[in-house]
Amino acid sequence: MMTARSVRSLSRALKPVLNARLLRVCDAAQSIQRQKSTYTSIVSMTTYRLLEAHAMHMHRRFSLCVCICALCVHAFQPPPARYGGRHTVTLIPGDGIGPELANHVCQVFRFCCVPVDFEVVNVDSAMISEDDISNAIMAIRRNGVALKGNIETNHNLPPSFKSRNNLLRTTLDLYANVMHCKSLSGVRTRHGNIDIMIIRENTEGEYSSLEHENVPGVVESLKIITRTKSLRIADFAFRTAREKGRSQVTAIHKANIMKLGDGLFLECCKEVAGGYPDITFDSMIVDNTTMQLVSRPQQFDVMVMPNLYGNIVSNVCAGLVGGPGLVPGANYGEDYAVFETGTRNTGKSIAKRNTANPTAMLLASCLLLDHLKLHTYASMIRRATLSAVTETQLHTADLGGQCSTSEVVQSIMNAIKSTGRLTLNS
Repeated sequence: MMTARSVRSLSRALKPVLNARLLRVCDAAQSIQRQKSTYTSIVSMTTYRLLEAHAMHMHRRFSLCVCICALCVHAFQPPPARYGGRHTVTLIPGDGIGPELANHVCQVFRFCCVPVDFEVVNVDSAMISEDDISNAIMAIRRNGVALKGNIETNHNLPPSFKSRNNLLRTTLDLYANVMHCKSLSGVRTRHGNIDIMIIRENTEGEYSSLEHENVPGVVESLKIITRTKSLRIADFAFRTAREKGRSQVTAIHKANIMKLGDGLFLECCKEVAGGYPDITFDSMIVDNTTMQLVSRPQQFDVMVMPNLYGNIVSNVCAGLVGGPGLVPGANYGEDYAVFETGTRNTGKSIAKRNTANPTAMLLASCLLLDHLKLHTYASMIRRATLSAVTETQLHTADLGGQCSTSEVVQSIMNAIKSTGRLTLNS
């Protein structure tokens, strides 16, 4: 056992070392704060000051070092699983056209020698037990990233049955759904020159799965809006706008009727907007938004909104640029990312007919590759996929064409091979 004198001696000996480490850690923390957005900086600096006050009060500089180190580590997103230069990605085929589109993604990845190994996890949407979705969530936690087809939610199942898609997003806290709707040449649409980024809060609102029947014939369904999550999605929207070189963010709401819930969301967006003076902020009521989208969609740049409005607006925007077969989607959290088609349709009516448009799923896989920092492969596949739609104009039935899914995919692989890139057939 150490005596009081030996403890004091050890403390004096360690003091220069700990002070030097403290300075280096503080410098690193300050550097991180400079690189972060305004809202995140306020939160992190508040946490830092609380930690510092606690450590000074307890006269434990070493505890302060450990606490600040933990804060610095938390600022960095852990990398996805990577072994021997290859990435392991969870693949959830889903229902409807999901499995066949997932197979085409695997086919293109093999052809392009993409260093990705898929861990396939099948989820049975008709299964009452949550074992399948629990296995899928565990796999995503293990690998950090996933590509998924949409999982059907049958509204005829008991009220206790939870949407597997919603369960996955809330359990992994994939709070930001991002969908980029952009006009493509060669695709006939009513409007042109559309370039809209939709950012949707993904974990609360009307999708909180909190409803009950008070008495027979009277049902209450709770819409949850919290300040913490509203600030978080608003900051994500403004940060994304700045990173993408966008100039305007529009908050979509219904605060004229839901003064507390949507009022809180709008208030949070205004608060965060104050930290981004270089980006114009405005707001619009959701019903007016849908009318403006179908009459003059070019006025929108980045749109941020609660969960249900995001579902409706994203489907409208996908229709404006050509339909659900063209637009990919991404779901981001602090630790995990899941990529899928933007509108989350199962396409059950055209399953196994070889007529589904593979564009959205292939573009979603490109977003996945960008997330893994495999930008060369992402650019190669994205360029060939968009070329098939805009230049070669090999269109499936949803775009008014007669091409099959496999014909479009084969054309994409031929386009990749013609660039001289390394492929399986090179």
